[in-house]
Amino acid sequence: MSGGGVPAAIALGSNLGDRERHVADALARIAAIAGVALLRCSRLRETEPVGGPKQGRFLNGVVLVETTRTPRELLAELLATERAGGRVRREKDGPRTIDLDLLFHGDTRCDEGDLVLPHPRLHLRDFVLEPLAEVAPHWRHPGRHPALGRTASELLRRLETRELAS
Repeated sequence: MSGGGVPAAIALGSNLGDRERHVADALARIAAIAGVALLRCSRLRETEPVGGPKQGRFLNGVVLVETTRTPRELLAELLATERAGGRVRREKDGPRTIDLDLLFHGDTRCDEGDLVLPHPRLHLRDFVLEPLAEVAPHWRHPGRHPALGRTASELLRRLETRELAS
C-alpha cells in the first residue's frame, strides 16, 4: 500500500504470560489485515499498570500503520486480534494477554460509545505518548481544547513537565 490510505496509530500492551510473544503475534495479525500496512513500530517499554486490580507490569508500544479501512472496520479487526490472542474481558482494566487501542485514524474525530477518536486518554498517559512520539512525533492532536491541538512530542513534553513539577 502506498499513499492510498490514511495513517493510524495502535497502542499495544500485554501483561500476562509471554508478553513479548503476545505483542509479536498481535503485530503479525495486524500486518495481515487487508488494507493495513505497517509503517513503524516503537520499541517496547515496561510500565506499571494504571487502574484495575493488582497485576503485573506491562510491555507497551505503538505501531503506526497506513490503512484503507474505516475506523469502525479497523476497530473490529483489532478486537478480533485481541480475541485471537487470548484476551478475555473479565474486569475493567484487568490483566490481559494483549490490549490494542486505536489511538488515531487520520484526522477523524468521533465519539460513538465504543469508538472514540482520538483515544480520549492518550494525552494523559506517558506509556502511550512516549512510543507515539517515537513513531509519529509530528502527529497533531485534532482536539480543540487549548491543552490539545499539539504534536505527540509536544504533548509528551507537557506531560513530563507537569509530572516533574508535582
